[in-house]
Amino acid sequence: MPRLESQEWIRTSMRTPGILIFGMVLAPCGLILNLIATAAPSWRTLNNLPNTPSSTFIQQGIWDICSASTIVTGVTCGLQDTLYFSNQIIQIAQGLMVASLIVTLIGLCVAIPGVRCWTDRPNWVLAGLGGLVFFLSGVMTIIPIAWYTNILKSVTTVTPTIDVRVGYCIILGYIGGIFEILAGIVMAIGICRCCGGKNRGERRIEEVTGPRFSHQRQPQRRVDVPNLNRARSSASSSVPYSKDSMDEDVSFPRAKTNPTRSVNPSYSGRPYDADL
Repeated sequence: MPRLESQEWIRTSMRTPGILIFGMVLAPCGLILNLIATAAPSWRTLNNLPNTPSSTFIQQGIWDICSASTIVTGVTCGLQDTLYFSNQIIQIAQGLMVASLIVTLIGLCVAIPGVRCWTDRPNWVLAGLGGLVFFLSGVMTIIPIAWYTNILKSVTTVTPTIDVRVGYCIILGYIGGIFEILAGIVMAIGICRCCGGKNRGERRIEEVTGPRFSHQRQPQRRVDVPNLNRARSSASSSVPYSKDSMDEDVSFPRAKTNPTRSVNPSYSGRPYDADL
C-alpha cells in the first residue's frame, strides 16, 4: 500500500531540485579550495626580514615553510622552525583541516545516491544527511582559519620591523568553508517539506488535478439508434429477407413511393395519323 505522503504530493518535473544542484556544486568547490588551503604553505607571509634582502619574504603554512623572492622565480621550501610548528594552533589546524577534507568526501558519498540522478524521486533523507555532513565540514574549516587569523601576529614572536600579512590560504579557506556551510544548510532544508513543497519541487495533487472527484467519468447519455434488424423469411427462398418483413421491422418511416400505373395492353384511344 503506498504511503500517504506519495498520495498527497506529486513532483511536477523530472529535473533535480534546485537546492540539491546548489549543494552539489558548492560542496566540491569548497573541497578543492580547502585542499589548496591545507597543502599550500601560505597562511601568512613575513616581509622586511632583518639581515635579508628587501625582495625576500617567507611563507608559512601548517605543513611547510618556504622562502621566496619578488625578483627570483625560484622558491626554497623545507625551512625549519621548531618554535612555529610547536605552536598549539598549528597542531589543531593540521588535524581539523585534514578531518574537514575527509568529512567532505564522506558527505559526497552520502549525498550523491540521494540526489536522484537515476530515480523518479530524490532520497531526501540521504540528501539531507549529506547536507548536514557538509555543514559540519565547513565548520571544521572555519574554526582553525578564524583562530589563526585572530592570532596572526602572535603565532611566533616577531620583531616590530617585520611586516606580517595574511596569506592566500586564509582567503581560500574562508571561501571554501563558507561554500560548504551554505551547501549543507540548503541541502538540509530538503529533509522537511516547507514553503508549500517548493523546496522539493512538489505540489499537492489537488492543485494539479483539481478536486478529488472532479476527474471522475460522467455517465454517458443514451442515444436511441434505429433498429435495422430484419427478420428472416419463414419461407425457403434464396432471398434472405422478404419485402413485407423489411417494411414492418424498420423503426423509422420510409419514403413514400409513387403508385405504379397499370398498363392496359388494349389501346382504346382515337388513332392518329402517325399511327397509321
